[in-house]
Amino acid sequence: MSTTILGKPVGPIGFGLMGLTARRPPPSDEECFAAIKAALAAGCNYFNGGEFYGTPESNSLTLLNKYLQKYPEDAEKIVVNIKGSLGPDRRPTGSKEAVTKSIENVLRLFGPVGKIAQYEAGRKDVTVDYEKDTLATIEGYVKAGKIGGIALSEVNAETIRSAAKSFNITAVELEVSMFSIGPLTNGTLQACGDLNIPVLAYSPLGRGLLGGQLKSLDDLAKDDPKRIMPRYQGENFYKNLELVSKVEALAEKKGCTSGQIAINWLLSLSKRPGMPTIIPIPGSSKPDRIRENATLVELTEGDLAEIDDILKTFVPAGERYPELFLQDIEK
Repeated sequence: MSTTILGKPVGPIGFGLMGLTARRPPPSDEECFAAIKAALAAGCNYFNGGEFYGTPESNSLTLLNKYLQKYPEDAEKIVVNIKGSLGPDRRPTGSKEAVTKSIENVLRLFGPVGKIAQYEAGRKDVTVDYEKDTLATIEGYVKAGKIGGIALSEVNAETIRSAAKSFNITAVELEVSMFSIGPLTNGTLQACGDLNIPVLAYSPLGRGLLGGQLKSLDDLAKDDPKRIMPRYQGENFYKNLELVSKVEALAEKKGCTSGQIAINWLLSLSKRPGMPTIIPIPGSSKPDRIRENATLVELTEGDLAEIDDILKTFVPAGERYPELFLQDIEK
């Protein structure tokens, strides 16, 4: 199962780059290169990165620059989606001037080898005209041949439908997982399905919860950024483990991991009437985990019915982001 992004085939599961440069300290270049090689070998060639995934000196773009300088033969294999247009405070900066500055920086950091397939503003800036300022500026770079296409991030169905009338939207990035089923019920996935726009599903493992390795808050490092997430705080964390335990029980019956259940459940959504192609983008710096996440597992109708029943009765404890970040996400 594969799809095509801007004329290039991508595997059914992509690869999130955030963990390779946003951690402190980040993995070494050698570790990151091994992770990228493992992703490509597993067919996960749709990469999702960010200008702000790390520091101005060390982020997704600088990493890809170094990787492609060393392995230029891989440039044609990789389809790269990059988020930008967020300020130092992680608030959206969608003006023409800010988007131009971001894209110019992205192109400079990425370097001469390969091409950025898609650029997306990390969030919608409501202080400007999203279409006339933000999207039209990105489109100028598409028409100039400097970027392949326009992607959207964390926008609602109304914004998607409106934008698609004036622009060729090549993907929409949304948080979709068993812990974040809002796009299934609020019309966002339906809009993408109606318009035949693929969806990049980030945090498909619920920010690691569904990976099955976390059993206690003590399993998180003291400086782990997940500690600021409401779902990882206090009793919320242990309430959310109830969903994990149910997924683990199904995984045990299937002879696979809970993470594989979570990722392949997202793939199964693509097969439902009216749904878009959904491409999960799990990330890891460990080749073994990357191969695990890339494994296709057949979920039967019975398995899917069991998952549906679980999700009907389970309500995640805590918001997916702190309040400061939620204000820039369209509902």
